[in-house]
Amino acid sequence: MTQIERAVKGEITKEMTAVAADEGLDAGIVGNRVASGKIVIPANKDRIKKIIGIGRGLRTKVNASIGTSTDIVDIDMEVEKARVAERYGADTLMDLSVGGDIAGIRKEVMDAVELPVGTVPLYEAFATAIEKYGAAVKMPKELLFEVTEKQCEEGVGFMAIHCGINRRTVEMLRKQSYRYGGLVSKGGSYMVAWMEHNNMENPLYEHFDRVVEILKKHDVVLSLGNGFRAGAIHDSTDRVQIQELLINCELAEIGRGRGCQTMVEGPGHIPIDEIEANVILEKRMSGDAPFYMLGPITTDIAPGYDHIAAAIGAALSSAYGADFICYVTPSEHLGLPFPEDVREGVMAARVAAHAGDMIKLGNRKDDKEMSRARRDMDWQKQYALCIDSERAKGIKARRGNGDGDTCTMCGSFCANNILNGMFENDMEGSDKK
Repeated sequence: MTQIERAVKGEITKEMTAVAADEGLDAGIVGNRVASGKIVIPANKDRIKKIIGIGRGLRTKVNASIGTSTDIVDIDMEVEKARVAERYGADTLMDLSVGGDIAGIRKEVMDAVELPVGTVPLYEAFATAIEKYGAAVKMPKELLFEVTEKQCEEGVGFMAIHCGINRRTVEMLRKQSYRYGGLVSKGGSYMVAWMEHNNMENPLYEHFDRVVEILKKHDVVLSLGNGFRAGAIHDSTDRVQIQELLINCELAEIGRGRGCQTMVEGPGHIPIDEIEANVILEKRMSGDAPFYMLGPITTDIAPGYDHIAAAIGAALSSAYGADFICYVTPSEHLGLPFPEDVREGVMAARVAAHAGDMIKLGNRKDDKEMSRARRDMDWQKQYALCIDSERAKGIKARRGNGDGDTCTMCGSFCANNILNGMFENDMEGSDKK
């Protein structure tokens, strides 16, 4: 049985207990939320390593995506990127490889880390079709299900599957005169091209029950992919995106009703004044299924700094109730990320997730402790509380350590040194609050 089926029967699994311990919650609360579909636990029966929960009342999780392109295939670099993502605190990893030996790369990556690993089976299916039949549009629909099952058997923890693309959403895209940014989802664009060429329905939508049964067999979390997400600010929250969101929310409810853990993806590029509305829509229409935010990128004019544009969106998404965010690296829109880009992306996303959790969960204890450590110029405690102590220590060391108590930003003009001891009684009272 899957985690959700066991929870519905009242069983508290060891995975639910591990999530509860990690989050400081009662295991019964976690079990109830798994049963209702508000929390998912990516723990494929064939590969149970690091256990994390995603959803209601849990800290916002961060995904790091890696993977080859058709231009750059370097397995060693992908393994290094996976290890960098894990080292700097990503909660999950997605292998989005489309070039080279995709299955071999996935195995190397999964062997290298303890994190739950996600995939997009559509990528391997279309890559295989191009290699075997000469074109993606010649893909036999059965290949989609074969690849999905094979990846489940390998231990993949969650899968982005593009079930919400159907004839209605494609027709809606046609009627609204395409888009400023077109389609930016690789899986989405390939699936639309396949449907148009073959004049057929999306098999993943048409045979959704089969998708669910395959994932259930291994307890893989179904992440309902966002193939029509906006790739430009001016396309955000348009009719086709919202139509796909509506379909995905309906499918999420159907899937969990059949015993499959589900979550919903969205929305891509979006201005900050539309983020809350997207979170509200997903939560209301899906029955509070976990929401996996891709970015979201909040301006189109920041190439090289898209990790910052996305961190702004991720912080707001988390604060408004999103559960899971996919990092963006500085190389977004420019080229394949290298290991240093992965580190920058993970850290920006982790800062954003924490900033959101300060609002969503009221999680401010570490910030309060950091304030006291700064006031007292307790550098070791500051480093211990840092989200990236390695970088903090390095920056301070490269700029000189001042006189040991202060830093070289202010030197002898350090505000805390100037007032040291003057309000000691007031400070002691403050510490008791």
